[in-house]
Amino acid sequence: MTKEENERRLAHLKGIVSSLPEKPGSYQYYDADGTIIYVGKAKNLKSRVSSYFHAEVDRFKTKVLVSKIHNITYTVVNTEEDALLLENSLIKKYNPRYNVLLKDGKTYPSICITNELYPRIFKTRTINKKWGTYYGPYSHISSMYAVLDLIKKLYHPRTCRFPITEEGIRKKKYSVCLEYHIKNCGAPCVAKQTYDDYQRNIAQAREILKGNTREILRSLHEEMGWLAEELRFEEAEEVKRKYLLIDSFVTKSEVVSHTINNVDVFSITNDDKTAFINYIHVSNGSINQSFTFEYKKKLAETDEELLALGIVEMRGRFKSRAREIILPKEIDLAMDGVTITVPQRGDKKTLLDLSVMNGKQYKFDRLKQAEKLNPEQKAVRLMKEIQDYLHLPEMPYQIECFDNSNISGTDAVAACVVFKRLKPSKKDYRKYNIKTIEGPDDYASMKEVVRRRYMRLVEEQQPLPDLIIADGGKGQMEVIREVVQDELNLDIPIAGLAKDSRHRTNELLYGFPPRVIGMKTDSELFRLLTQIQDEVHRFAVTFHRDKRSKHQLHSELDEIKGIGIKTRETLLSKLKSVKRIKEAEAAELEEIIGRAKGKLVYTHFHPPGDTAAQ
Repeated sequence: MTKEENERRLAHLKGIVSSLPEKPGSYQYYDADGTIIYVGKAKNLKSRVSSYFHAEVDRFKTKVLVSKIHNITYTVVNTEEDALLLENSLIKKYNPRYNVLLKDGKTYPSICITNELYPRIFKTRTINKKWGTYYGPYSHISSMYAVLDLIKKLYHPRTCRFPITEEGIRKKKYSVCLEYHIKNCGAPCVAKQTYDDYQRNIAQAREILKGNTREILRSLHEEMGWLAEELRFEEAEEVKRKYLLIDSFVTKSEVVSHTINNVDVFSITNDDKTAFINYIHVSNGSINQSFTFEYKKKLAETDEELLALGIVEMRGRFKSRAREIILPKEIDLAMDGVTITVPQRGDKKTLLDLSVMNGKQYKFDRLKQAEKLNPEQKAVRLMKEIQDYLHLPEMPYQIECFDNSNISGTDAVAACVVFKRLKPSKKDYRKYNIKTIEGPDDYASMKEVVRRRYMRLVEEQQPLPDLIIADGGKGQMEVIREVVQDELNLDIPIAGLAKDSRHRTNELLYGFPPRVIGMKTDSELFRLLTQIQDEVHRFAVTFHRDKRSKHQLHSELDEIKGIGIKTRETLLSKLKSVKRIKEAEAAELEEIIGRAKGKLVYTHFHPPGDTAAQ
């Protein structure tokens, strides 16, 4: 598109904007092909649409959207709620490219009560309102089966698919089946259970599916009382059985407060690209619906915009008529006859916290599923977490960690391990013998090793790490900083892992002066950092152990100048021990390893003037 064509396009759009009404409504943006690419809603159409064309718009994605717009249409409605409903309807219909995308591929099952003479109750994923009344859908299959099992135990609804009619019952077309004999059905098909009794059971089952268990319990308690007064104890015992079953079911469900009835709860958990909106419906203090939906962001939508979309979508989908909505924050949404509450404490705050927990758990589960399919995604996420916690300029692709190892200053060594993309890069591991320090001085040893490590990397023009981790507290961090920053003038972030009195790593330190970074010790990221710490400790201790073992295996043969490894091995293979080599005659030694070397060995053990040798 040429500059002149773009100017004509913008002039055309601004002409449309200037004539927009200052009323609630929905607006639609079209591309050059006449395809709807964005649908929005507004309390004031003119004000909202004109904001897209202000010169100070700084959102990159919004600028991209505006560059694609070639035409604008709108629909005026009476209220903001109507505008939101219309926006939601158009998004579903046209699925515009730049609108938030609802990712919901699941078909959750529902419970159906059929419209038959003697209704059946069963689960289904197919919704056809001609067949009966539907309750749900249920995202937790176990909860649905628990309700079905309760209804089966209480009311024994029929499970056969015969089209039972009154005429068929009169003419005795049907016969009892196994379900009747095992007491799972009252056999209304042969009039062993009356129509009124069956319908009364179905009515109570409907109340359970609606969540009105308290009303049923109260009714059953009253019925139990007057049956006992009339000395109808067997019937009273049957009612008591039903009462106890329902009461047991209620105590297992999530109950907050019996005063909270017919309330919707919404919360949002999100990141840069995705939002997770959790919806909970509460009836008579019990949670009878809980769902989390995933929304794919397109234009950096705000929490308020996404919550408004989620409220319309979920209330419409689940046919909610709740007159109160509990939210984590105030949003600019007016709904006729509906009160929006932002609780700070009490039972409603408990419900909101539960919704937030469900949303976070759903996000965590989705993240785990994605990371199983793409392990690199996990590494990137954790590197981003480290960057965010420590406010690093870039993600720490390469992390290095140091540790010392010695026993009272003897055989002092150090080690450096390298992690790339949070995985050990063993080819880059390095071992160091401490050369300039005498005695057990960990700080001086650390300085020597860090200096040797980074001077060499600089000289060889090798990549420097994005983060150094000290296996120790503030002291180790400071000596590393003195070398890296003060001596070598390198700008490498330095963190430290500090231990408590029981020698357990419990703090991540960063900055100068070092400060504790608020990170839970049982978090995935903290466990990863301690794994790096454990790895450098393992590597250093293994090196120190190997060096100490070699030192302990050092023999007197190693002191003989001119005698190499092969000669020593030849002597030991023939004479089996240093003691026998000492006792051997010169001729025997010369026969094994030659005249010159044999003389060297014999002279070493029998120097001239040694009276013991004579």
